[in-house]
Amino acid sequence: MLDTHARKYVQPFIEKGADRLLKKGLTANQVTVFSFIIGVSAGPLVYVGQPLAAVILLWLSGYLDAVDGSMARKTKTSPFGTVMDVTFDRIVEISVILGVAFLYPHILWAALLLMASIVISMTIFLTVGNVSENNGVKSFRYQAGLAERTEGFIFLTVMMLFPSILLWSTLAFLAVELFTAGQRFLEAKRILS
Repeated sequence: MLDTHARKYVQPFIEKGADRLLKKGLTANQVTVFSFIIGVSAGPLVYVGQPLAAVILLWLSGYLDAVDGSMARKTKTSPFGTVMDVTFDRIVEISVILGVAFLYPHILWAALLLMASIVISMTIFLTVGNVSENNGVKSFRYQAGLAERTEGFIFLTVMMLFPSILLWSTLAFLAVELFTAGQRFLEAKRILS
């Protein structure tokens, strides 16, 4: 929801980052890989008791993830770049969820359900993107929903920084993901029927 409705407010900051990195000679795919390396390190950091560092790297990774898309649109988008971007995003999320779950094994069952809900929601998202007409600036149809990447980062941040409410924040994230999956499924029925 925030990615869809609030992007216009942060887009100038993203565009400046894209312009700077392009001037330095970097490609969108290089930034995607760099963003992935930074983001995937958040999981191990939270596991070893460095949650603040993990949160900072997670959000830096998210910023670079937005920048790489702007870079691609300013130069030449690449189908493989899209595959890398979407795949690496999920691996970063999995890294954080696993880092938290391994540190606090009493919530492992909730973390597994959360990951299952992300798989379901992303399956609908990617399938609809594949079988429907593109309606925007991204390289495939983007289905908005209650839980987009920013909401996920907010939940992951709460999970990392506030272990006293970890079970409840994980279950809340699960509920929001399932709601989003339902939104996307109903939208798919509407646009594909």
